[in-house]
Amino acid sequence: MSSPMSSPFPERIRLSGEGLVLRDWTEDDLPAMPDLFDHPDIAYWTPIVSPFDEAAAHARLDRDRRLRADGTAILLAITVDGGAPLGEAMLRRAPDAMEIGYAVGPAHRGQGLAVRAVRVMTAYAFDRLGAERLILELEAENTASVAVATKAGFRLLDVPLITGEEKGRPYALQTWGLPRP
Repeated sequence: MSSPMSSPFPERIRLSGEGLVLRDWTEDDLPAMPDLFDHPDIAYWTPIVSPFDEAAAHARLDRDRRLRADGTAILLAITVDGGAPLGEAMLRRAPDAMEIGYAVGPAHRGQGLAVRAVRVMTAYAFDRLGAERLILELEAENTASVAVATKAGFRLLDVPLITGEEKGRPYALQTWGLPRP
């Protein structure tokens, strides 16, 4: 019998809670994606491609479907009612945990969307996927993401920084963790 952690993600996902609906991206969302992701903050703090245009939106939707099919990750649109996307929440299988990521469109910040989306993804990972530990990987200078981690109950772990270079700039990621309750 396989464990919940080894099974692929479901083909369709719709998660509700915290006043949000996290749902699958669809072709109908493609026109909205550049307004969400083509922003200097998102280009700087995330691996999302920049500039983010219509072609990037199509590539992201295709990538989402490939990652889901191979059981690596899910990317879900953050919405308040299942309608217009306001951002994205990600859940990725990592070697010793599951990693959550998020990005909120600039016009939708300041509403607590990221922290609420992290809480919804956290509940899904623990309750439905049997995750034992969740992590967030963030740069210490990204004060907005550090605030999200703290408000969602994550704690900075005493582990080495993850260093590298992306988009021509070096980064050093802290690992924040939350064990299974």
